[in-house]
This record gives sequence, structure tokens and C-alpha cells, in this order.
Amino acid sequence: MKFSLSREALLNPLQLVVGVVERRQTLPILSNVLLSLEGSRLSLTGTDLEVEILGSTEVSSAAEAGEVTVSARKFLDICRSLPEGAQVDFSSSDGKAQLKSGRSKFTLATLPANEFPSVDEGEKSIGFTVQASVLKGLIEATSFAMAQQDVRYYLNGMLWEVSTNKLRAVATDGHRMALCDGVCEVAVDGTTTAILPRKGVMELSRLLGDEEVQVAMGSNHIRVTGTDYVFTSKLVDGAYPDYDRVLPKGGDKVVTGDRAELKQAFGRTAILSNEKYRGVRILLSSGALKMVANNPEQEEAEEEATVNYAGDDLEIGFNVSYLLDVLNVLKGAEIKLTLSDSNSSALVQDAEDDGAVYVVMPMRL
Repeated sequence: MKFSLSREALLNPLQLVVGVVERRQTLPILSNVLLSLEGSRLSLTGTDLEVEILGSTEVSSAAEAGEVTVSARKFLDICRSLPEGAQVDFSSSDGKAQLKSGRSKFTLATLPANEFPSVDEGEKSIGFTVQASVLKGLIEATSFAMAQQDVRYYLNGMLWEVSTNKLRAVATDGHRMALCDGVCEVAVDGTTTAILPRKGVMELSRLLGDEEVQVAMGSNHIRVTGTDYVFTSKLVDGAYPDYDRVLPKGGDKVVTGDRAELKQAFGRTAILSNEKYRGVRILLSSGALKMVANNPEQEEAEEEATVNYAGDDLEIGFNVSYLLDVLNVLKGAEIKLTLSDSNSSALVQDAEDDGAVYVVMPMRL
């Protein structure tokens, strides 16, 4: 194959796909990127057998169509090192690929394109159109609560639940839960669910921009098609926990306060919390929220914030990192905290917007 294009036109799709390529691979071809030229359209594909990303661009001149795979990292490093506005001439033959730009010339080893694995798309059960910004917002609002390397493998991902004109994202690690709703144009009977793997969620978030995207969900795969990329991921096989049972019901102690003030106060208190358990005691009284943290070195931090609260006094412990994670993703000026007693989970949400809700389990301190 043979083509020419600008460094920037090549770099954009290459940067999209290289994130999914693992550095250490059992199969050498998985550290490669697949280049495929048809007419003037160049497609670049990277995969780790679970997630596949295809980026595409237009070449300025195409002499010979074809397919070949080259090392993703080396190819990216070469393109990045070239000067801005440089013209890149690419050609491949006899197991080698040549890159020429100005007075620079690179020869890379190749592997046959027919050995490059593709993630099987499987059967499509539903498809819908949604603004990429809606998907990105859902991921940003919930992804921090996904588990990492939990033996309950379905927690190492994010639940997407599609019902008529609504897409809900849920993430939990067993200690806290995040739930957020977004609007999409879809008509379905009942609800359709899918669990996206953690890596797929993070890679998709990186790809999403401002355009409208097509989403196709099947029993084993999800595919998101944007203007210049196609993202495909296998789904996690398993039953997600019934998150509705986790949502605290009937909390009678409602606290509202300034999000920025509480975030700063919790951040300062966290400095002297136990580095392993990150526990902070919250002492709630009329009009005031006091937070206390201490550690094995007998050091102590104490902060007090003014809040709107008129209920009974309450003392409850939380992992301060979990509270800060929620305060970091909420956007509103005021937050609402709903509590029942010192042994029940807290419900945290934006005081003005109930589109996202967060559940944080208490700690014994």
C-alpha cells in the first residue's frame, strides 16, 4: 500500500486508537495498529480483544490500496516527533513499512493484516442516537464509583440501562454508588441493560466530543459510531446488583450547604485522616456541620461549616475520599445530604437537580 498525507491528519486518528493498545501483549500483533486504505479513506484500528477503536482520515494522495499492521507506539512516536505541517509518505512491501518525511526516513517491521483480530460485533438488539456530550456527562458523573479489580467482575464496569427516551448509568464498588440519567431518542419495550467494562468506559470517554453519535447495543457487544471513529467493546457477562434496593429511602434528616465550602473543609480535614481508612466523623447539629479527623500519630483536624439543618443531633462516620469524589463531580452551588441515622447510607445530590444521585455507606469510627 502507498499513500501521502499531513502529519496532523495521521496523528489525530492514531492518537484515538493507540490508547486501547496494551504495551505488554501475549500476542505480538495486539501491540500493532492496522492500517487499511480504500480509495482515499485511511482507517486505523487498535484492539486488545475486548475493546476495539477504529479511527479514519482522508489521505491527500493514494497510489495503492491495501492493509498492513505496524507497531502502534513506534508509529505514534515517529509521527509526534515530526515537525508541524510535515508531509508523510507511507509505503509497505515485503514485510516492511517505510515512512518518509522531508529528510527523515524510517523502516518499520510489519505483520500480516489477515492475522489482525477483530472484535465480533454480534447481534444488535437496540440502536439509538444521542449527543456525545450526554454520554460523556454520564460517564464523568459516575465512573469514579466503578470498582477496580474486584472479584465481583461485574462491578469493574458501568451499567447502562436504556428505557424509552432515557439512558441511565450506574456504577458501584460496594461502598458507594453513583447513578445519573440522560436523555436520548429511543423507544423500547421495558428496559435494556448492558455492563461496559472499565477500560471500555474510560476509552469511550476519551473519544466523545460534541457530535451526535449512533449507539448499537447487543447481548454481547456495544458499538458507538462518531464522525471519525467507531468504538466497539465486549460487554461484561453477569447480573448487575439491584441498585434500587441500595438507594436509601425515607431519610428524615435533610442537610443543604454550599458545595465549594464543604469541599474545601472536607479536603482540609482529610489531610490528618488515617491514610489507610480515610475516616472522618461528622457531627450534625442545628445550622452546623462539624467534621473531625484523626490518625494513629494522635494528630487531629477539626472544621465547621454552616449548613441549613434543623433536625436532631447526629454523629456519623464516612470515608472522606468518597465524599470528596462526589463533591468533585457535582456542578451545582448547593448540595443536599439526606440521612436517617448513624448506621444508614447517605444520599448526596445537587440541591437543584435530581438527575444524579450518590449513595455513600457509613463507616464505624
